[in-house]
Amino acid sequence: MNAHEIFELSPIVPVVTITDANDALPLAKALLDGGINVMEITLRTSAGLDAIKVIAKELPQMHVGAGTVLNRADFQRAVDNGAQFVFSPGISQELINTAKELQTPFIPGVATASEVMLAKNSGLHHCKLFPASVVGGVSALKAFAGPYPDMKFCPTGGVNLENLNDFLACENVMCIGGSWIVPKTALKEKDFQLITRLCQEALKDIM
Repeated sequence: MNAHEIFELSPIVPVVTITDANDALPLAKALLDGGINVMEITLRTSAGLDAIKVIAKELPQMHVGAGTVLNRADFQRAVDNGAQFVFSPGISQELINTAKELQTPFIPGVATASEVMLAKNSGLHHCKLFPASVVGGVSALKAFAGPYPDMKFCPTGGVNLENLNDFLACENVMCIGGSWIVPKTALKEKDFQLITRLCQEALKDIM
């Protein structure tokens, strides 16, 4: 898959931080039951890589990628454990080079015009606007559309059920990323039915 195909999978990309790898499969199944077949698992915890590995092995219908990838070592470990794509909160030449070397879709985080330009000039046309609500949100996306008409974005950070349609209405936005759809309390209490319901409600509001 390439970055464009990943962006087309779902209008919502859940951003998930897992503390117990045993939650990985039931969580992925809950998302699938809710109509979402893509997820970004952050590397913010020691369980992140194990969670990616088990989903990639046991549930191939879920497209799983790694988030919070900060350097080449993170990128390599993510791919070694089955990540199909990589998200980063920022952009660097190190990550750009690693993505090309490992031939793995890379969606960098951008916040400024210069960072969008670096991505574009490096052959990357799909970026994560992060943190979206802090760096201008919808206004920033509309401003980027002029000089960078071929760039597509997945705004993440401060995107929620109340404002997701404002972001999705932007012509250069293909999907949004959000952690609200997998609440920490729901994971802690293993309330996977709630997560399925949140997915269904969010998708219904979009449609």
